[in-house]
Amino acid sequence: MNKPKGTSSNEQIKYEDCIDIINKLRFANDSNLFALERNKGLESIIGNIYQTFGNVDVYKTIEEKAANFLYLITKNHTFIDGNKRIAATLFIYFLDFYNILYKNNKRVIDNNALVALTLLIAQSNPKEKKS
Repeated sequence: MNKPKGTSSNEQIKYEDCIDIINKLRFANDSNLFALERNKGLESIIGNIYQTFGNVDVYKTIEEKAANFLYLITKNHTFIDGNKRIAATLFIYFLDFYNILYKNNKRVIDNNALVALTLLIAQSNPKEKKS
């Protein structure tokens, strides 16, 4: 199987916009722990997916960046509570930001697939991750 070509863009999502989205996920202040970020972990992940080496993107396509964004938020336990919900929500935001959430007027990933993928990532062995 060949790796898809993917898409590219010079635009980048912003940490502050992600935080605004996360704050909209809060349900009537039900939890004091939901979305409490550990050591600016989200900011670090955003920097990670856009990092370069020798002026070349480490993750060359938007799709590679999106996959790693979802993986790193889920796996790194960036937040005290809500990592999977936040990761899935920000993944959808990421795809929408780059106008790749829909193809032929159909979402590229449905809710059930996203839930399954996020849960698989959460339960996966980090040693099995390929770059």
